[in-house]
Amino acid sequence: MLPLVTLDGVTVIAGGRTLLSGVTLDVRPGEALRLAGPNGGGKTTLLRLLSGEAAPVAGTRVYGLGGVERRSAVHARRILNVVGPDAEAFALTRDWAQSVRDALLAGFEGDQLNLWGGSAAAEARLGEVVALTGTAALLERDLRTLSHGQRRRVGLARALMPAPDVLLLDEFTDGLSPQARAELGQVLRDVHASGVAVVLATHRPDEAPALPWRTVRIEAGQIVDGAVGAAEVGVPEPLPIPPGHSDLIRMCGVVVYRNGHRALGPLDWRWSAGQHWLVTGGNGSGKSTLARVIAGEFWPARGGTVERPFLARDVLTERRRTTGLVSAELSIRQRRGWTGQDVIDSAWSGTEGFAPALTAEHAVAVQDIAGALEVTELLARSAQTLSQGQLRRLLLARAVVHRPRVLILDEGLDFLDAASRARFLALLPGLARGGTHVMVIAHRDADAPAGLTHHLRLRDGHVESQGAL
Repeated sequence: MLPLVTLDGVTVIAGGRTLLSGVTLDVRPGEALRLAGPNGGGKTTLLRLLSGEAAPVAGTRVYGLGGVERRSAVHARRILNVVGPDAEAFALTRDWAQSVRDALLAGFEGDQLNLWGGSAAAEARLGEVVALTGTAALLERDLRTLSHGQRRRVGLARALMPAPDVLLLDEFTDGLSPQARAELGQVLRDVHASGVAVVLATHRPDEAPALPWRTVRIEAGQIVDGAVGAAEVGVPEPLPIPPGHSDLIRMCGVVVYRNGHRALGPLDWRWSAGQHWLVTGGNGSGKSTLARVIAGEFWPARGGTVERPFLARDVLTERRRTTGLVSAELSIRQRRGWTGQDVIDSAWSGTEGFAPALTAEHAVAVQDIAGALEVTELLARSAQTLSQGQLRRLLLARAVVHRPRVLILDEGLDFLDAASRARFLALLPGLARGGTHVMVIAHRDADAPAGLTHHLRLRDGHVESQGAL
């Protein structure tokens, strides 16, 4: 039986950098292949190579999809999609009003937009995929209004529409609630049991569904032998209580609509000095919307109020200068020609991707944080050439370099390898001693540092419970 994809001595170069070098690999029908390795090692590039999105400059790539040998990637591009943050970024950075239904029907044809309606075959497949992935309630929603986890579920459904021979997944479990991970894990097991191969790149192997995995490790763009255990990392100290006694944020009757859909509220909530918050809830419960309201990216509907007593002037520039935010949406907005230096420098002016010339003191702070998070070599790189993990490390540096009064980590540790997560968490106690108050929005206990003082649970945009931990 032909391998689905055969790579022989393949090299991939993009942006003048070698991303893969001399890679030889077979993906066989019905197998489960897990890709491991550090941030920037080449996992996402390998997935893009398998899907036909990236092309080799040396070596050979041969497809055996459907039992037919092909050297062209044209057929693969119509039926293979990488489910992950890059695909989400493509849709969200374009001003397309596209429903989930249209996105799925377009996926059946291997297109980005549903321009001609759905054929009878496409509609029949839509019904099967929607039932399998639990996306019926999302069909009429605008893709741009979905939560991170909802987008991931829709991405899986879209990838399944053309009935592919292999499913390609990039950090698939990031952004998913425990319930969603369990539900979609069962979907992946069912799909694999039907004979579809699964290729998964992940930094969290414990969250991979129970399949007979063959693990391949990729470092510095090459496949390396042997499994490598988790890096030894110290346990960071708990967050100390920051100084201060006044309220930071007060919300009263806050309701937020997105494209006619109520995403949050009505919500009454207060964040006082001396508090570090954990925010939890299922996908679509309003967590990210709350984060963006606090940061000033969203504003409540008429009648709701948001007060920020810690600011002398509650204007957008001041909010941005005193707030650190890391989120999936922020990552998507960085996919431009900005360098890593631009990304971090912009923290001082509350902009994104550009900033006035830094003072000597600020320039030293940028170099210091880049060294602490081991991103110095990324400062000259374009954000477009970075892996999701590399970009996330830059955004974490940006979020804390100016020592904000409020730091919001909305699934902020997604896409990071274990060592990178530990390096960042080790910075938080020092920031808290200097007056930074932390909010962590997380689906995993491991991503919530010790020392959080209060817990807010959201459900369907409303407060399910709140109080001291």
